[in-house]
Amino acid sequence: MRRPNSLPILIFFVILGIGLAVAYSVFTPQAIVESSVIAVCSVIVAFVAANSIRVADQWERAVVLRLGRFRALEGPGLFFIIPVFETVAYWIDIRVITSGFKAEKTLTKDTVPVNVDAVLFWKVIDPKKAALDVADYGTAISWASQTALRDVIGKTMLSEMLEGRDKISSELQKIIDARTEPWGVNVISVEVKDVLIPPALEDAMSMQAQAERERQARVILGDSERQVAEKFGEAAQTYANNPTALHLRAMNMLYEGLKSNNATIVIVPSSAVESMQLGGLAGMTALTQTLSERQAPAPAPGPWSGSGASV
Repeated sequence: MRRPNSLPILIFFVILGIGLAVAYSVFTPQAIVESSVIAVCSVIVAFVAANSIRVADQWERAVVLRLGRFRALEGPGLFFIIPVFETVAYWIDIRVITSGFKAEKTLTKDTVPVNVDAVLFWKVIDPKKAALDVADYGTAISWASQTALRDVIGKTMLSEMLEGRDKISSELQKIIDARTEPWGVNVISVEVKDVLIPPALEDAMSMQAQAERERQARVILGDSERQVAEKFGEAAQTYANNPTALHLRAMNMLYEGLKSNNATIVIVPSSAVESMQLGGLAGMTALTQTLSERQAPAPAPGPWSGSGASV
């Protein structure tokens, strides 16, 4: 709703006050007719002046009709009209306006019912056409947007709608702009806010996505095992052609098993036993002695023990 301007009201009371003051100043029993005429004339002049002055804000344009025919497009600022003969038929807002519209339970190209919410950004670029060529341009734009949205939904697959909102918004903008251009309206942009699908279909799509992720995880795991097997094959070929490397690897494995103080069981590969000659009596004796030295606790110091000698 347009905000009323206080300037015409102020001018009306100023002129009326001046006229009544003049009528009172000349009022005498002999000049009562003259003072009454001055008072009536001041009321008429105040009324005409108040109805002749109009003020349009910076974002407004006034469509002025003279005896029912278009005369001019006034504003912004102060302008004058002829009372009775001229009227301001429309006040057109030329700022950017946002309008929300939606389509409920509309079937897509693959017969899936969806609810779509969108926002339209538009502005009036030709106030004369908006006032004279369409009865209510706001309502007309709203209906044109809804019908365009339903047409686009009916020609689009659900997957395309969920993944390509920008494409749908661009197509909607072109359709709505083509329909509203004869009305002097320019569509700046259209934004699709939300696409709602039935809950059952949403659950099915969630299960499908979960199954796809599990399949990808299994494929990645199998590919990892294949790569590990290939690396093991390459390592086996290296050890087969280089016994010294195999011997050093066996010694390293044995060292890793023995360096832990809490280890009581050491698993040694049979190839390592053969390569390091641990199968014989001397080798087992040396291994047992080494384990005993690592696991035996240190003797507690006695009363006669010293730092330099023992008794």
